[in-house]
Amino acid sequence: MSQPVLGAEGVAKSFGPVQVLFGVDFDVRPGEVHALMGENGAGKSTLMKILGGYQPPTAGTIRVNGQPVQFSGSGDAEALGIVLIHQEFNLAETMTVEENISLGREVRRGLFLDKKAMRERARAALAELNCPVDPNARVSGLAVSERQMVEIAKAVSRDVRVLIMDEPTAVLTGAETEVLFRLIRRLTAQGVGVVYISHKLDEVKAISDRVTVLRDGRHIATRPAAELSQDDIAQLMVGRDLSDMFPPKRELAPDAPVVLEVEGLTVPGWVENASFRLRRGEILGFAGLVGAGRSELIEGMLSLRHRTAGTIRRDGKPVRIRNVGDAAAHGIAYLTEDRKGKGLLVGKGLRPNLTLLALDRYGRFFIDERKEATVLERAVEEFDIRVKSMDALVGSLSGGNQQKLLLAKTMQVEPSILIVDEPTRGIDIGTKRQIYLFLHDLARRGASIIVISSEMPEIIGLSHRVVVMRSGVVTGTLSGDAIEEAEIVRYATGLKGGTKGVSNDAIVHA
Repeated sequence: MSQPVLGAEGVAKSFGPVQVLFGVDFDVRPGEVHALMGENGAGKSTLMKILGGYQPPTAGTIRVNGQPVQFSGSGDAEALGIVLIHQEFNLAETMTVEENISLGREVRRGLFLDKKAMRERARAALAELNCPVDPNARVSGLAVSERQMVEIAKAVSRDVRVLIMDEPTAVLTGAETEVLFRLIRRLTAQGVGVVYISHKLDEVKAISDRVTVLRDGRHIATRPAAELSQDDIAQLMVGRDLSDMFPPKRELAPDAPVVLEVEGLTVPGWVENASFRLRRGEILGFAGLVGAGRSELIEGMLSLRHRTAGTIRRDGKPVRIRNVGDAAAHGIAYLTEDRKGKGLLVGKGLRPNLTLLALDRYGRFFIDERKEATVLERAVEEFDIRVKSMDALVGSLSGGNQQKLLLAKTMQVEPSILIVDEPTRGIDIGTKRQIYLFLHDLARRGASIIVISSEMPEIIGLSHRVVVMRSGVVTGTLSGDAIEEAEIVRYATGLKGGTKGVSNDAIVHA
């Protein structure tokens, strides 16, 4: 058995008081593909950023060829041949493809850049991937899948000894994925070690030699891929106790009317022919893996993304939703997953943030600041927003208090349909429970709620039914005892379910 080319021993990582990795062991050997599996939030990307030099570990040892190393940055790791392809694109959009591929490794002829040599380097790297992108093209004009291929070409153009790939096929077609697999096989034949992170179980079985599973930041198992079925991997990925985090589910009335129906909605490049129904008093969960299209489906419904097809009915009547204002007029409110980028003005105070969606209630020409202040005091008490001063800037609040403020802001329009996207991402367990209780109570009082979440316990603990998506398609809807982690993973990874667009009620398990 060959010595690992890269390894982690007892690696732990904390961000402030929050620990996300707990004594994890992991290694990759020359010429192997080692798959790293786990649900969203399991710690996979954090571990890979540590191995790639982007983040230091809080504890533990990183070894290269058996020798302990300390990276001061990703440049140190790349100098040793360790290259990470990020899940999020890491390209300079205003630069050309060839400039991106050579970024940081520019070829010079005297005082000037040797553009011809860099163009040839780019052409050679792209040719390995059968990628027809023009090296002179600007990245900003490329399709998403083309950008991913450029990311991969940029990585393999280096003198790579360990290639770490974080969800590399999330935006690739089947043909592009097969080209990538051929490249991986060529690299491993040359002795390169590959770390492969993916939620696609069929890909993991097809390409991997070993599989390691993380759960909640802890190492669960490392096994030869040949010993594991796809179902075995799914079972290893799940298995947490919901304890008493969630209030008991209220039985949904069998004759509860449909308050929202979406039929055949298509968002080009993201969602195809998706349909679902939401009933009065129901909490409807949307589950799926990275790139499944859950947020894009809702954003398409609200016209936050361009949709090319789809019918929306409110209480059985067709409606046009052209913007968030139209949605609010129909009693629909949306709490975005990006609270800092799209949800809150972090450089402003609490009061203008709270009332922004409902300014018409606080004056036509001038804002009634006294009325705003009264509403803010009520919201701070009702949502338990913990602040030292009512004049504090939103950016000074903790993530949990920011999220509670965003929820209070969204509720200002008094929606009868509330859509919450990743409602508890990055917040502490106590605040999570507060939000769960609020959503449960809101549904009990007759409101209808859509919850999009990457946290399986959240989906399972809150939802009356769960819509599962994969690669932009609704693969099934689960209810009753079928709402459990292993079953959701099977639909989310393609072990079960449709592939051409399934209506909300087409696959129901009781």
